[in-house]
Amino acid sequence: QVQLVESGGGLVQAGASLRLSCAVSGSSFSSYAMAWFRQAPGKEREFVTTISWSGGRTRYADSVKGRFIISRDTAKDTMYLQMNSLKPEDTAVYYCAAVRSWPYVPATADEYAYWGQGTQVTVSS
Repeated sequence: QVQLVESGGGLVQAGASLRLSCAVSGSSFSSYAMAWFRQAPGKEREFVTTISWSGGRTRYADSVKGRFIISRDTAKDTMYLQMNSLKPEDTAVYYCAAVRSWPYVPATADEYAYWGQGTQVTVSS
């Protein structure tokens, strides 16, 4: 059973940076495509970014492109989301997700099999 645990959320001012982590356990980390999604109050869960099992392929939502960076450390079984130049509209609960997939890297929530519990990110103006 794959388990995902997010950490690193918090309350920051606009323009600040945060780094989220997603620790993976229960399976070989290298077999999985992974992603970050987010859900703001009253809105549907939306795609943020995804990374292939090798780390060589990434995709970003237009809303975060150029500000967020996804990465993974296979040795630590951990995925990261570096968020820079945060905006109030980035406020949401951020979820990491995983699915065994190669070479296709999914970008929709219903394609991911495993989810973390979420971590709150709040950006004040």
